[in-house]
Amino acid sequence: MAHKVTLIPGDGTGPEVSESARRVLEATGVQFDWDIQQAGTDVMEKLGTVLPEETLKSIKRNKVAIKGPITTPVGGGFRSVNVALRMALDLYACVRPCKTYKGVRSRYDKVDIVIVRENTEDLYAGIEFEKGAPETKRFIKYVSKLSGQKIREDSGISIKPISVTGTKRIVKFAFEYARKNDRKKVTAVHKANIMKFSDGLFLSVAREVAKEYPGILFEDRIVDNLCQQVVARPEEYDVLVLPNLYGDIISDLCAGLIGGLGVAPGANIGDGCAVFEPTHGSAPKYTGMNRANPTATILSGMLMLRYLGEKEAANRLEKAVAAVIAEGKHVTYDMKPTRDDPTAVGTSQMADAIIAKLKEV
Repeated sequence: MAHKVTLIPGDGTGPEVSESARRVLEATGVQFDWDIQQAGTDVMEKLGTVLPEETLKSIKRNKVAIKGPITTPVGGGFRSVNVALRMALDLYACVRPCKTYKGVRSRYDKVDIVIVRENTEDLYAGIEFEKGAPETKRFIKYVSKLSGQKIREDSGISIKPISVTGTKRIVKFAFEYARKNDRKKVTAVHKANIMKFSDGLFLSVAREVAKEYPGILFEDRIVDNLCQQVVARPEEYDVLVLPNLYGDIISDLCAGLIGGLGVAPGANIGDGCAVFEPTHGSAPKYTGMNRANPTATILSGMLMLRYLGEKEAANRLEKAVAAVIAEGKHVTYDMKPTRDDPTAVGTSQMADAIIAKLKEV
């Protein structure tokens, strides 16, 4: 039976890498019934929203979606579509594996770290007060009186909620992921030495949850110390579980260890629903140029196959991607020894090479 999956092409280079991923996924032999829906800047111009209600309904109906990257304005405009999807669908766990593949330019080898990031709380909860707004002035006055701490009147403010409920389920998710995937250690990442009632709560709950998994090692690291250690000794880390903001930052840091965001897949998972997407952005300046690296989107499809229970197909797909990268012939410009290498191929041609390799592995 075909898997009913919502496919959101995205904007910028999203449609190109999404089409490549679709073709590669179909080449595994797994059957799909694609429900194509739109989101992003292109649909904003047509419908006045970056996330149409029909797109949300499709994901809720199908329970599984894969999407290309979508542009998020910096400093203004609409909020991230990715964040909106996570909030609307309660996709509380962001899973970002960072694994080295032979042939990718990197200073490291044998990195294999999985980031498990809480997706719905922390500073990304969207509870903000704009500088100078009447409600912000009232809020500043109230908090200053309540806490005894002076807040400058020209401040913009973001609230950082971290709950027992949100922390417990993300830490449990990390331990269950470790158990199912034969991982040996979970590390909780925090800044509890400074933020004792938010990050301190995250750490204390993580320690309690860890007691339920005696067969898996548990430790914790202060986030700035972790940054230093994961760069110096990445082999010491396995599964990292983090609050929202730290998870976003550390996942990019770990992507840097493995050669960049071009090979970094991602999954957003809730109870009974999941959306798979590359970690990188939409690179709008390359739109329609057939230059974007499709690897991260294809590997996100590999994660989707595993989620759907198609483990054999997922393993073959990962082997095919790894083989194409290792050979280094049919890869995009960013995966060549120099970015101006004339032998670099386009987005669709790299997908073709992976499809051909699927027939061999």
